[in-house]
Amino acid sequence: MTSQADQENLSTPAPGEWPVDPQEDVPVSDLRIWIDGCFDFTHHGHAGAMLQARQLGNELVVGVHSDEAILENKGPTVMTLEERCAAVDACRWATKSVPHAPYVTSLPWITHYGCQYVVHGDDITSDSSGNDCYRFVKRAGRFKVVKRTPGISTTDLVGRMLLCTRTHFINSLPAMLDGSEGSGSEEERERVGAECKQRITEYASDQSGLKPCVDVWSWQPSRGGKERRRSSVMKRQHDDKGVFTQMCEGKGVKPGQRVVYVDGGFDLFSSGHIAFLKSVTEMEEAEGRGRGWYEEDARSKRIEETGSDYGPAYVVAGVHDDEVINYWKGVNYPIMNIFERGLCVLQCKYVHALIFSAPFTPTPSYLSHLPTHTPHTVYHGPTSFMPHTHDPYAAAKEINIFREVPAHAFQHVNAGEIVARILASRERYEARQRAKLEKGVGEAEVRRRESMVRERERMERMNDLTSWTECADTEKSSGWDATTQTLDTCIRESVIG
Repeated sequence: MTSQADQENLSTPAPGEWPVDPQEDVPVSDLRIWIDGCFDFTHHGHAGAMLQARQLGNELVVGVHSDEAILENKGPTVMTLEERCAAVDACRWATKSVPHAPYVTSLPWITHYGCQYVVHGDDITSDSSGNDCYRFVKRAGRFKVVKRTPGISTTDLVGRMLLCTRTHFINSLPAMLDGSEGSGSEEERERVGAECKQRITEYASDQSGLKPCVDVWSWQPSRGGKERRRSSVMKRQHDDKGVFTQMCEGKGVKPGQRVVYVDGGFDLFSSGHIAFLKSVTEMEEAEGRGRGWYEEDARSKRIEETGSDYGPAYVVAGVHDDEVINYWKGVNYPIMNIFERGLCVLQCKYVHALIFSAPFTPTPSYLSHLPTHTPHTVYHGPTSFMPHTHDPYAAAKEINIFREVPAHAFQHVNAGEIVARILASRERYEARQRAKLEKGVGEAEVRRRESMVRERERMERMNDLTSWTECADTEKSSGWDATTQTLDTCIRESVIG
């Protein structure tokens, strides 16, 4: 029986049948890059792969697999194809998304969209038959490898939901970044902190992935001290301007731009958050049209004064601490910690500045001391968990700068909805987790074999086949038995049990 992945590779759409334009073949360019995947509740690991891919060229075409193809080859998706494409399209480094891309990457598809190279992480992805999904492009010499983002995957996040763990929480982001919080030795903590700082800088880059773009700050209350979690969270509702510390310098506010402020947990950053941020942008664009922003004279003046054109709004996004989200939502929310959620927001093309650890309540003093400017408008959407006894936006409403974003098509998609989808089909997702472990061992064998092949080629170039034979004999004696034992151990100790 022919698998859906094979069928997809055998069939090439005719002009007029491609999922997105152009319908005619595009001239192939070394600077047009293809990357593909499931992008299920897109996290900063997906964004990291897209960032590295974009840095290799000047256009990035992103293939997104269908729900049916993922079901056959990997298991059920959490997000729909439409939701997953919305997440990809919001990434600053993505040029366009291509839905229904073949699960096994197809040469005719990447050639049609003018891409010379396909990029993927340094992990192996296999189809339902256990074959490498990138075998065809590898044979054609059109495959490039980038580093996989450590410590995050869709499988990891599903595991957090099923287990209701809190071990991923970060008590203090500044402490984690300087190496004073976390597990391991002092040297290991400092190394992890330095790597996380670097990742924040990289995610704050522009469309090319090479130049600074997003301004980044962290915020702390003015009155410090070690306090119990509840009192610490509640104190952040007091009128405290706090202390802002700049982490990355971006493009800053341009002449004529309105500064607008949004905030939230942005947990499991998804199409609901993206549609909200896009709506804010569209509302500001409408306001800009009303004041002549898009008239040719105004545009020419901006280019003359600054060297480039830009939009009418500068969007500042405040991201709340883990303790703040957990205080208001309970259970093991947030599913992503403050660092992970911040990176997700950073990669979004609708955001121009980010504030880590923003207070739950944007008070008058906090708003008037924002490093950018006192905002012209504070936006928020309807939120189901918002407490009835406390209105975080009372101050913004009192000074008449608050606007509520109307409901949108993805209004229902938030962290609670995603967790509910997982729990509603718990057995299916547990089976997916179990299958992922089994596939992981097989994929580890492929990686080991490819590593051995590379080592052999290196040895041959050095005319040192004797050393290669000794190495291969050692690997043969210890390889598969150890891998089988690892699989048994993983299954016993996994969240599935």
